[in-house]
Amino acid sequence: MIKIIRLILCFSILTIDCFWCREAYAQKSKTENDIEVLLKQVYEKRAKAMIHQNDHVLETDYLSDKTSMNALYNEQRRIKYINAWANKRSIKLVDAESEIKIVRLKVMDETANVSIVQSQKLSYDYLNKIIPVQSFGIGTSHFLTMKKTEGKWKILREWYLDPLDEEPDKIAEAQNGFGTVVQNTRNISNGKRKRFNRQQAVTYANKYAGTAWGAGNNRRYNPNYKDYTGRGGDCTNFASQVVGDKMGGGLPMTNQWRYNKQSGGTEFWIRTDSFKNFLINSGYGKQIIKGKFHQIVAPTKENPNGATARLQPGDLIGYIIHGNDIDHFSIFVGYDENGYPLVNSHSTDRFRVPFDLGWDQNTKYLLIHIKD
Repeated sequence: MIKIIRLILCFSILTIDCFWCREAYAQKSKTENDIEVLLKQVYEKRAKAMIHQNDHVLETDYLSDKTSMNALYNEQRRIKYINAWANKRSIKLVDAESEIKIVRLKVMDETANVSIVQSQKLSYDYLNKIIPVQSFGIGTSHFLTMKKTEGKWKILREWYLDPLDEEPDKIAEAQNGFGTVVQNTRNISNGKRKRFNRQQAVTYANKYAGTAWGAGNNRRYNPNYKDYTGRGGDCTNFASQVVGDKMGGGLPMTNQWRYNKQSGGTEFWIRTDSFKNFLINSGYGKQIIKGKFHQIVAPTKENPNGATARLQPGDLIGYIIHGNDIDHFSIFVGYDENGYPLVNSHSTDRFRVPFDLGWDQNTKYLLIHIKD
């Protein structure tokens, strides 16, 4: 009888323990779910604020301390920047959509650490022109710390590599508005076999543009290559892939410029200035022009429609912030329906984005033509 009572007591204790385990798990799951729902609302709110320019609606998502306020300020500044850029380019933002994916969420009492991938679609319309609405995509990875205060989760801090992190009052002027940018109408069809396949290069750039809205491959990089995002950036690695992968432009690799699945890319494959020097010195590419925004879009005797009109899909644009060293590479993939040059890139991920969006009046652009 005593043994039976002991068995009943043990079973009861185990049952109670399992009940509390289930309750704790359910509570944790509910908390995680609450945070996920909240963050989707936060990013959707940011997207709409970008269109309506009412960034004050974001204030309720943040705490009152300095770190949190800095995160809020960054969001308000990017909203001001992109609308100021649109105004200088004679366009108007008409829609913004946000989709997020929670990569990691760890809750610790009253705080939570969250990793998020955001894919954003932005649409714009030309002022005083009958042209269909144009859209482009941006992809960003966010790292947040959330804090629960007075029963509500708020953003304590947030970090991400923001492609719109520029000052609204430092946007380059276009002398004649958007009309200074005229597209190259040359057919890029590879009728007869050439060393560089432009159409394939653009197809590759669109397929593997990463987390940006509009990209293919389920918004993933090509798994056959390493991701150098955490090791100085993946932009040059991606540019090399676009022009050198057999499914891309197909330029033959060399001893200097090559990628090996085990060891990764050589310095000339993954480093911006080394890659630029290789293209020019090897004869694979040639410099069209280097200059600030007004210098590359303005009509001249040599370039009646501006130097950007000489770009062909599959060509490259290097971005110089200070001095002469290139800080970023993007791939020119074509023009929008008003003839504005569009680019794809990694770090951050861009899909058919206007080439100068996210850069300021001091940026120098290096236009490189890849020889057929």
